[in-house]
Amino acid sequence: MVSLRNRLALLLVGAIVGVVVLAAVVTFQILDHDDSADFEGMFAESVSLALRVAEGSGAKARAAGIETGPEPRARDVHEEPSAKLIQRLRAEGTDMDVRVVSSEDGRHFRIAVPLRDGTWMFLHYPGLPPSPIGPLVSYLSLVTLGAIAVALMAARRITGPLRVLEQAAASVRPDGTLAPLTPKGPAELRATAEALNRLSERVRSATESRMRLVAAAGHDLRTPMTRLRLRAEFLPEAEREAWLRDLGELDAIADSAIRLVREEVSADPPEPVELPALLGEIAGELGAIGRLVRFEGGAASGFVRGQRLALKRAFSNLIDNAATHGGGAVLRLEGSGEAWRVVVEDRGPGIPAELLARVFEPFFRVDAGRRKTHGGAGLGLAIAHEILERHGGTIRIENREGGGLRQVVNLPRFESTS
Repeated sequence: MVSLRNRLALLLVGAIVGVVVLAAVVTFQILDHDDSADFEGMFAESVSLALRVAEGSGAKARAAGIETGPEPRARDVHEEPSAKLIQRLRAEGTDMDVRVVSSEDGRHFRIAVPLRDGTWMFLHYPGLPPSPIGPLVSYLSLVTLGAIAVALMAARRITGPLRVLEQAAASVRPDGTLAPLTPKGPAELRATAEALNRLSERVRSATESRMRLVAAAGHDLRTPMTRLRLRAEFLPEAEREAWLRDLGELDAIADSAIRLVREEVSADPPEPVELPALLGEIAGELGAIGRLVRFEGGAASGFVRGQRLALKRAFSNLIDNAATHGGGAVLRLEGSGEAWRVVVEDRGPGIPAELLARVFEPFFRVDAGRRKTHGGAGLGLAIAHEILERHGGTIRIENREGGGLRQVVNLPRFESTS
């Protein structure tokens, strides 16, 4: 968004400054001609007229109203304009040592012309007009600065609604809703904020409706499954085992669906959670039921902030998944910048690369054979992903060299004061 604002500002500045520079070039072409020769010619003519009037006499010069006086001091003489004026007089046939000197107060200039009787007469010398370059450069600089300021304000106002969209997109919660936006500023910004608030409310309502539907379906399945389980008891033993196995799988699916809903709408207060103790506890519990789990440790202490039971459920799902399908799980806790990294590795068959992007989809199974061998509803990774994302964490699953999977979880550090 900043890039778009800068581009728009540069476009406006370029357009304004381009027009001003073009006008300045045209103005400079009109004004850029040397007037010094015309002025020097006028001064030379004035000197010639004064000489004819004075006829070499200071008295006649004074009688004609021309100021006279002694030879000017050398320190008052200005060499460059004096040389130009002498050169112009010579070009017109008058070879005379005239001088351009400062007045006694130093605020004006005069032309000092020597007379034959030794006196000097002094004529007014206004000097050449100032160059227009300086004022023109100052004018261009002022216009450029003003154009930059106006362009930045205009670009900021134009891109205001886009900044609101950018901030809203960055603040999307794990459930897909947005933090409420306060309508303020210009009408466009207020309209954008109100539209985003309405969109967020509709998404929240749709999500809650979906969650209620899933929870209701999972709950309502319990009653007919209970009846089917009771009826299965009256079936022949050969058929009964198959029926009970299928009913157990349906029960697991319904239970997992309900747990998934509960995780998405969970509102338990967050608390400091010590990861080494939590991972050690999970490893012990899974080992007690026959899972091969080894916790190699790593960091001796590390805290995150969140819901302890939810985090335990997430890591239990990941570790149990590795132990069940990978023949055993190895855990490590590592520190990585501002996050804690939990690594879960196994040496199982892994997952085909083209299916890795789908592992967090609800009810996803790599193949049907795993369902028959290990059971489960295929919601473990989906539940873990939901919990970790709600805690500001990330999870990445990749195949290891030589076989097996590596599950990498990153959770923000929390400095416990207890």
